[in-house]
Amino acid sequence: MLPRSDVQAPLADVVGGHPVGEPDRGTRVLRHDQGVQPVLRAGSSVLPEVRPLLCEGDRRARPLLQRPVSALVVVLCGVVGLVAGLLVARAAASLPWTASTETPPPGPSVPAPVVMAVAALLFVLAALRFGISAELPAYLVLAAAGVLLAVVDLRHRLLPNRVVGPASLAGALLLTGAAAVDGRWDDLGRAGLGAVVLFAVFLLLALISPSALGMGDVKLAGLLGLHLGWLSWHAVLLGAAAGFVVQAVLSLVLLAARRIDLRGELPFGPAMLAGAVLAIGAGGLS
Repeated sequence: MLPRSDVQAPLADVVGGHPVGEPDRGTRVLRHDQGVQPVLRAGSSVLPEVRPLLCEGDRRARPLLQRPVSALVVVLCGVVGLVAGLLVARAAASLPWTASTETPPPGPSVPAPVVMAVAALLFVLAALRFGISAELPAYLVLAAAGVLLAVVDLRHRLLPNRVVGPASLAGALLLTGAAAVDGRWDDLGRAGLGAVVLFAVFLLLALISPSALGMGDVKLAGLLGLHLGWLSWHAVLLGAAAGFVVQAVLSLVLLAARRIDLRGELPFGPAMLAGAVLAIGAGGLS
């Protein structure tokens, strides 16, 4: 067995430059919570077992859930979605909302239970996608407004300014609040640019082909660009492209089923909204 002094000598470089058990008064000895765990050895010598130091304690070293989701939040969003769907179905059925509002001849209506189910599903998906976060309210408002716009556009071929305008304002305010809470000002700036870019692109397409796109589609593009831009530029591109893909697939299916002919026209708003849903959901998988 080595002499006691031979055991302690190599430890001088570890603890303050002095043998263990005899620290100098001016030397700061590492405690257990600072990364050195004392282990008893033969001869009552205390040999330090060095482990990796943790940044600011154990709190930062542990993996954190950036967007925690509880079952209560998901259930609550589902219930709120059912109520929102009921209100949306009643609002769509009462169109025109004012005597001055001109609406095309109504098409087939969407049953209220279907509207409620879709709204509840979108609310649940938003809760699962964003969790308990400051940005969640903005996407819940988008889901409610989107369902209303889709139902109205399917029946009346109309995207009312009285829905698109307030929804855009509410989205801008809620995302600004989320940026203030989380310090995500870069995301907010990208959201504003996304709204401008999609609005400009769809405006150009509407000028080129007025029969394919209306100004309601252009304004809806700005609303969707705001929420997609908050996520990423990839989401903006994917959401815009997915809308055209959904419209093309739906047209082929209806043509094959002989529900429309080659001259038939479909409202583009529901396809744009479906494309945005796919882009937002795809962002949660990456």
